[in-house]
Amino acid sequence: MTIPTYDQLPIHPKHPKGTAWGVWGEDDNIGTANLLTPERVVNAAQYIKTGKRFPLNWGLEHPRVSLFGRQKFKHNLIEKMNGLHFDDSLDGFNLQTSSQWDGLRHFSFVPSRQFYNGVKVDQIRLNTPLSDDRLGMHHMAQKGLAGRAVLLDFHRWAAQHRPDFDPFQRHEITVEELEQVATHQQVQFELGDILLIRTGWTARYEQGGPEVEALAGDHWPLCAGIQAGEKTYRWIWDHQFSAIATDAIPVEALPFDVEDCCHSVLNGGFGMMLGEMFYLEDLAQDSAEDKVYAYFFTSAPLNLKNGIASPPNAMCIK
Repeated sequence: MTIPTYDQLPIHPKHPKGTAWGVWGEDDNIGTANLLTPERVVNAAQYIKTGKRFPLNWGLEHPRVSLFGRQKFKHNLIEKMNGLHFDDSLDGFNLQTSSQWDGLRHFSFVPSRQFYNGVKVDQIRLNTPLSDDRLGMHHMAQKGLAGRAVLLDFHRWAAQHRPDFDPFQRHEITVEELEQVATHQQVQFELGDILLIRTGWTARYEQGGPEVEALAGDHWPLCAGIQAGEKTYRWIWDHQFSAIATDAIPVEALPFDVEDCCHSVLNGGFGMMLGEMFYLEDLAQDSAEDKVYAYFFTSAPLNLKNGIASPPNAMCIK
């Protein structure tokens, strides 16, 4: 199928300006993940050359402090048969802790107060007359995500070209800078790519210190990320990325304007999964050594009916 350009959105005047609602059908539940066609998965498999595997899942115990007031889970070990075997359980496990996918139930397209493809809030809420399973994470889980991923190591590039950059400050990353990183790394984008962006946030977090402890609470901390705005939205849509993930708290710089933010437009408007706090350090280091920045990517979200978010269970293979 031919995908409309950003300037051709919406495809029907009944939909809000700048949304991709209806592009893959009015009843679609997976949005830009539709770009991960069988043909593109087969093509991505050609990037497996050495068999090196790089899991992108940060430890579930991270971050050690609670962000946005989200509770920390308790890990229980359950001893049975006098130590002959064990079970375990997690109490209070928030699915938006550590590495995570924000699914399509996470953020509405704020100007319309509706979620991707016009889904209403009472369809998301449980136990209402309109409750249904639209956009639940279980839809993504039916096929998972597999395809070609490319890494833009912004943090490494910034060390030479933007020395003031600090992932713990509200530093915006522009599309012009992302293009410069791609050129520097000799990355050519392909349709359906999963875009990975390294800001250095998780690495900085693991160093510890007062700045890390100050993250705790229900406030919005300062965090670097991509710049919100129509230029960014157009660039992302017209490159036809199937998903975007970074190693920072959100995809965009934080705090953000709720009325005009990447969460609203990408998640609610485009139907794009957003990955947060992905662990990219080992992958980035290896790629800095062999200059390979394109990989086979796989992710198996939780098959959780009505799920909002999920650990990514993601891996890149070279």
